[in-house]
Amino acid sequence: MTILQTPADRFLNLPDYAFAPHYATVGETDQPLQLHYIDEGDANAPVVLMLHGEPSWSYLYRTMIPIFVDAGFRAIAPDLIGFGKSDKILEKETYSYNQHVSWLTQFVDTLDLQGVTLVAQDWGGLLGLRVLAENESRFARVSLANTGLPTGDQPPSEAFLQWRAFSQTVPEFPTGFILQGATVRTLTGAEVAAYDAPFPDETYKAAARMFPVLVPISPDDPAAEPNRRAWAVLMQWTKPLLTCFSDQDPVTRGADAVFQKLVPGAKKQPHQTLAGGGHFLQEDVGEAWARATVALIRDNPA
Repeated sequence: MTILQTPADRFLNLPDYAFAPHYATVGETDQPLQLHYIDEGDANAPVVLMLHGEPSWSYLYRTMIPIFVDAGFRAIAPDLIGFGKSDKILEKETYSYNQHVSWLTQFVDTLDLQGVTLVAQDWGGLLGLRVLAENESRFARVSLANTGLPTGDQPPSEAFLQWRAFSQTVPEFPTGFILQGATVRTLTGAEVAAYDAPFPDETYKAAARMFPVLVPISPDDPAAEPNRRAWAVLMQWTKPLLTCFSDQDPVTRGADAVFQKLVPGAKKQPHQTLAGGGHFLQEDVGEAWARATVALIRDNPA
């Protein structure tokens, strides 16, 4: 396993990202990996754990973090292995759905997070809901946007299949371009550059390339049965679950209704459809999602 670390100067002077870096060690003892995370606010306050997806990083949550801190919460936003300031692995076959779950579980265990409010979008949900289902006692609430938990038992959308094909065939994986393409507002040049920053060249993009093909699209996928077990937990989950999906995301459209129907804790919650948001709604309506999550925590004390 060849570990790559993005040079620190790639992250200098990023707009609205003046957060102190923190690192946790995950992986095997003989080949440890450094997982970067933001940790802002009172260390003893209720935890809000924000999980990004593909091909973004914790930069995506930069406008939401101050809202949680100002509300009196501890805001934690890790970079998944292969993304952001975290270590990256050259060999793409090292990455699997279950391996990502393992790394994220190690991170949660290392920080000994308790009473967590999970805030998750895109792969943040695919991974975070697995970690929650396998570590129920650590989590108190869930706030989901533009995500799902596929088992491969239902056919994927055409929009997803097109994205999957694009990710595997495009000669150069254009991270910033992808973020802009799935965001309603026009990002500044500096913001697009911030999404390109973790990846000096194509060798750093193995995780970003692999994520689309790790989504279960057949019942016999290696992650299909673990995800079914996670759904079995979620279908008994009575703690609060809120959906705040955006109105302009063709990839995850309708998945909010599935959570609302199947998860007991979603009953009678003030679910929202956030107008004017693309797939990466944090860039379009992140403040609205953060405020809805603050209300969820305050209205549902642990």
